[in-house]
Amino acid sequence: MKSFEPQDLDLKERHQLLLGAVAPRPIAFASTIDKAGNPNLSPFSFFNIFSSNPPTLIFSPARRGRDNTVKHTLENVMEVPEVVVNIVSYSILNQMVLTSTEYDRDVNEFERSALTPIDSIKVKPFRVKEAKAQLECVVKDIIHLGKEGGAGNLVICEVVYVHIDESVLKENGRIDPVKMDQVARLAEGYYCRVSEGIFEVAPPRGTNNLGMDGLPAWIRESRHFTANELARLAKATHLPSEAEVEMVRHSTGMKEIYEKYGHDGVMLESKLHNLAKNLIAEGKEDEALRILMSNK
Repeated sequence: MKSFEPQDLDLKERHQLLLGAVAPRPIAFASTIDKAGNPNLSPFSFFNIFSSNPPTLIFSPARRGRDNTVKHTLENVMEVPEVVVNIVSYSILNQMVLTSTEYDRDVNEFERSALTPIDSIKVKPFRVKEAKAQLECVVKDIIHLGKEGGAGNLVICEVVYVHIDESVLKENGRIDPVKMDQVARLAEGYYCRVSEGIFEVAPPRGTNNLGMDGLPAWIRESRHFTANELARLAKATHLPSEAEVEMVRHSTGMKEIYEKYGHDGVMLESKLHNLAKNLIAEGKEDEALRILMSNK
């Protein structure tokens, strides 16, 4: 384990370690405008949503580490406190990356990236037509975290209008993450594509779940299960009843296992625990618990 105090590292090393640890990060593709009406488009991965009432998000255009200068985006929101946060899908990834170039102020990133600017409803900055979600925002506050290179500037925004491409909506009106196909930022030059690694995790069943401490010790201490797998078993609200366990013991498949391996406790445990492990992977935690308890 490498341990350190942040101030003991130089800025570049500290920056890369922190970005590697806190990842993946969503990307705010921020469209702003200066007081002369010149548009700017730039991505920021210091970004997230922090409140739904009022709907509030924060992104941070940090001061450049090498020369302590600030981004055009920060200058713009200080002049015109409005921004459109466009959400980045894989289909516009490389166009987004183009806009991360530190162009001169008079360069129009919409033109340079061939992305289409379209009028917003409530704010002056343009939206990115190709973005599947566009959040029009007013800037409520800017918190400057420091005056040295690498210091963040928290741009606190209230969402005042939302645009979602209908092609990514499910029948219940919510966003389908696969169709949204977002990308996220990692350290250095790495990104990840959300749709290639999406999985769903069921929440605990109320407040009266077993918890890890409610599982029998011989299950908790089994060498066959990871902590993640045990935690899935621990979401159950109770251990199976004796009647449920008896039904499992007398089922055809289980009778065969007991007849074949019942004379060898180690082999029997291995077979049952591996069977339960496979059931957990299939999302059948209750069935896995019944099988495990059949050998208590």
